[in-house]
Amino acid sequence: MRAAVFRSTGPSAEVLRIEDVPTPEPGPGQVRVRMAVSGVNPTDWKSRSGATPLPRGDFQVPNQDGAGVVDRVGAGVDGSRVGERVWLYLAAWRNPYGTAAEYSVVPAERAVPLPDGVSFDLGASLGVPAMTAHRCLFAGGETAGSSADGDLPSTVLVHGGAGAVGHYAIELARAAGATVISTVSGPEKGELATAAGAHHVVNYRGDDPAGRIRELAPDGVGRIIEVNLAANLALDLAVAAPNATIVTYAADARKPELTVRELMFRNLVLRFMMLYTVPEEALRRAASDVTAALRAGRLTPLPVHRYTLDETAAAHDAVEAGAVGKVLIDV
Repeated sequence: MRAAVFRSTGPSAEVLRIEDVPTPEPGPGQVRVRMAVSGVNPTDWKSRSGATPLPRGDFQVPNQDGAGVVDRVGAGVDGSRVGERVWLYLAAWRNPYGTAAEYSVVPAERAVPLPDGVSFDLGASLGVPAMTAHRCLFAGGETAGSSADGDLPSTVLVHGGAGAVGHYAIELARAAGATVISTVSGPEKGELATAAGAHHVVNYRGDDPAGRIRELAPDGVGRIIEVNLAANLALDLAVAAPNATIVTYAADARKPELTVRELMFRNLVLRFMMLYTVPEEALRRAASDVTAALRAGRLTPLPVHRYTLDETAAAHDAVEAGAVGKVLIDV
């Protein structure tokens, strides 16, 4: 099969190659998927570059997310799954066969049935972003100001609402009944956050974004979905309600400075989220909830930037450069 492959980490143009490699066979508990579309996320270029070291063997096909059709199953997997349209998550985690190839083999539970009428593009866009958003919103215990269904605070702040995780966090939070405030860096991204369903959008580069958020949520924000804790911690503390939870799923090289006593007296919770190490049962619940939201029409695609398999290196570079929207590879 044709696949994008890297055998060492580094810049995309230096380490990514398109090669003919043996087509994998599914082992016990696995399915093989004929890939249609591969999704590219920041975690993919970071693992390829070596910025985020992940386990790998002699070679690695990149990309965690994708969508396609099950064409073969391993021992212990129901044969009726052959022909099933699926979306994949964490395909390249401890597995050389990521989604930037004609075929991928994954544990059967990581090939999730794609509802009728949902495109491969949207299916390939889910995975890491939607599952991360779900865990950031719904994992954890008691929080401040529960909404009507008791699963989420009544007001949620989503930083970076134009990004893929932010996009799905807005949609899932709104579907759960929360009022959603999102921060963005400019008008174009503000339009994307509004289209996703944010009730209020605040430009964090404007004058006094914390003051604007406090105007919108005078009792404070019950849950904050954080993309850059070091940069935003002061703002988060300024707008967090007592007993609020701040969940961070990404970081740069800067180190946040915590005033522990302030967090203690306000009973604030600071949580960290990394999808790779979430327990399998929790991943299955998240995948089930994401699929239910798909069926209900509550999840929508971001603007798409398309690449071919031969252009995998360019696709990685686009994400690394901060492309607004979703980068997809047609396999």
